[in-house]
This record gives sequence, C-alpha cells and structure tokens, in this order.
Amino acid sequence: MKTIAIKGLSKPVSALIQGSDYFKPAVYDKVCDVLDRFMSIGGNTIDTAHNYCGGESEVAIGQWLKERNNRESVVILTKGAHPKGDGPRVNPYDIQEDLLTSLERLGTDYIDLYALHRDDTNVPVKVIIEALNEHIAAGRIKAIGVSNWGTDRIQEANEYAAATGLTGFTFSSPNLSLAKPNEPFWPGCVSVDETDAAWYEANQMPVLSWSSQARGFFTGRFTPEDRSNEDLVRVFYSDANWQRYARAEQLAKEKGVSQIQVALAYVLNQAYPTSAIIGAQNEQELMSCRDGAEIVLTAEERNWLECGKQLASR
Repeated sequence: MKTIAIKGLSKPVSALIQGSDYFKPAVYDKVCDVLDRFMSIGGNTIDTAHNYCGGESEVAIGQWLKERNNRESVVILTKGAHPKGDGPRVNPYDIQEDLLTSLERLGTDYIDLYALHRDDTNVPVKVIIEALNEHIAAGRIKAIGVSNWGTDRIQEANEYAAATGLTGFTFSSPNLSLAKPNEPFWPGCVSVDETDAAWYEANQMPVLSWSSQARGFFTGRFTPEDRSNEDLVRVFYSDANWQRYARAEQLAKEKGVSQIQVALAYVLNQAYPTSAIIGAQNEQELMSCRDGAEIVLTAEERNWLECGKQLASR
C-alpha cells in the first residue's frame, strides 16, 4: 500500500487509515477481524480519539495491540481536547488529562500522531504549542497535529513554533471528500475548501481526511429522491454534489471501477500528501478501498470531478 511521510514520525503512514468510532470491547471479535484484515493488505495506521465510544475505542485497540504484540509496527492517531457540555477544552490541563488517559487505555507509552480534536480561538497558539512540546520532550508524542482547525490558525501556530525553536503541527485532519458539505456534519468541524487546498498545496502539509468517502454518498444506495438519511440530506444533498456524483459514475464506468472508488481516489490524488480514514467493516468494503487507493487520477480528472471543467479528451 502507498504511504506518506509525516515529520516527527519515523514510521510511514499508510494511504488508508482504519477508522474505529464503533470499536468497543463488547464487539472485540469484530475489532480483531477488522484490524487483522486491514494490516494484511498493508495498512498500518488506526484512527481513534479520547471520546470515541466514551473511550471504549481506545480500550479495544489497546487490547488488540497487547494480544498481537505489534505496537512498533502500528501507527496510532488519536485525538484529544474535544469540547464537552461545559464548553471548549483546548488548554494545557485538559490536553494533558486526555493524553494521559489515552496512553493508559491504549496500553502504550507514546502516541505516534496526536491531534487536537477541535480548536478554541480564544486560546493563544503560544499556550497550545508550548503545552504540546512539553509532551513531545517527555516522549509521550512523536508528531503533533490538529483536527478541524482552520489553516489560518495552523499557520499562526507554526510561525510561532518556528520563531521560538519549538515543534509545530506537521499534519492536519479535516474533512476532505469529493462531495462538498452544505454545513458541518458536527459543530466545529472543518472541511477543506478551495482556499484551504491552496494552502495545503503551498505548504505540502499532509491531510488525513475523515469522512473521506462522504459517509457513503457515492455508494449508489442514495438518490435525490431518497431522503431517508437525514444527516446525509442535511450535509451532502445539493445540486452540485449530485452533479459530482454523476461525473464520478461516468469516470468509474470508463475506468472499470466503482464510483465510490473514484471518490476515494479523488482524496488520495491531491496536489499535497493525503491519507484517507475509512470505515470498512467487512472484507468486501476493505477490498473496495484497497483497490480504490491504487487508482491514479490526473490533475485534470480530479478537477473535472470536482468542478466539471471539461477534460481535453471529452
């Protein structure tokens, strides 16, 4: 499987990242099946978070890591400082509390990729960068990043880090998909827009995309008339996205693949490094993702899928 490099991490990061927002010890057999299959196709990176399933996702992954005795061959991406009912939690105390809890649940003494799950623009980047660098110095974190931060704040944080000789953010995990959201799927979520894409390309910062396949929008199970999935309707149903759906269907037929594989290839063929977080729960879904990750799209094909700009051959 193709990989990308992230500064601060000696291990490569697989192009596909296995999502775990449904992992629990109660379904541990399924967790093992999913992770064992994922590793067997060359995947090595698992996405989780302090708040997934109330922490049970990290516990299940930790159990699997211990039983398989494979910690050094696995890249763990976990996230902390997600807001709670009493408000934002992006501060040194809550970052440390979440990080230490995640380490205990996962049964490890370090996190490969640690991301702040949300931003709080009321907190100066100086405070955040200095707090995270303390954990890097202590060996608890290899590389720091963000999830759902705007590129302006990432830029500000990295400029401060560079000016003070500290380590800055070396990856970002926003939503990136061929279907463009009408509104955030969850409050505080960030999706890559045209301005962001230009920034990521200029800085060549790796993007680890969540909802990379638009939560099944391109599976063929949905139509403009089928409005049974309220969240999908709210976030992804638009004339522009149905036009992208049609273009993905057309290109898929020409390439002899499925349209959801074309949608995945769109994410993995950007002008900056990308990996895609996937939610494959069975062998068929995983093989589809594996094959989709191998599809090569030209910049012209990618732009046509997104914007409908005419391909020279059409």
